Amino acid sequence: MTLSLKPEVAARLKQLFTHPNEHQNAPPGDRLKRLYEYYKSCRRCPLGTQGRSQVVFGEGCPTAPAIFIGEAPGREEDTLGRPFVGRSGRLLTGMMDGLGLTRDKIYIANTARCRPPENRQPLPQESSTCISLLLLREISAIKPRIICTLGATATNAFLDYSKSLSSIRGQIIQTEYFAIMPTYHPAYLLRNPPAKDTVIADFVRLIAFLDAK
Repeated sequence: MTLSLKPEVAARLKQLFTHPNEHQNAPPGDRLKRLYEYYKSCRRCPLGTQGRSQVVFGEGCPTAPAIFIGEAPGREEDTLGRPFVGRSGRLLTGMMDGLGLTRDKIYIANTARCRPPENRQPLPQESSTCISLLLLREISAIKPRIICTLGATATNAFLDYSKSLSSIRGQIIQTEYFAIMPTYHPAYLLRNPPAKDTVIADFVRLIAFLDAK
């Protein structure tokens, strides 16, 4: 099965990578700060008016070789304004720390940046707004070598595929701008602890990819 970026994602990335704006040559950290300042009160999708406390931006190294992308903030993330700090986030951080993928060396974010009501899955319109306005701009500033999509929602945001996540997880898919490696979301690991070893193996594969170049 040949996997590729969704057409709308590929088109937006081409625009961002080939048509630089006046801030394109600024340091990545400065570009991210400017982006966050502009969108810190964003209400461009329904989630902005459905009870969120704040916009939860990505965090980590602004020149990271790897970006880890999940679904949306939960209750603790909404309260603290940081991604992946709840129960599943603590599990993920512990797994990555054990492999040397500490959060100061990578970048971590979500497709949607506001907590959906009752922690429901973000709707396509909600995710697509954040992806276009924030996530793909973060990627164009950081220029990672690989993106690890955590769970089906994040994977669906980038790739055209019709089979289950389990059929493509752990594969490294090269695109024009970066590689993508899907794997399970840490929330899934809380419900299915034996899958933790599978995700660790995927992370080891990601590290080998980074070490090979």
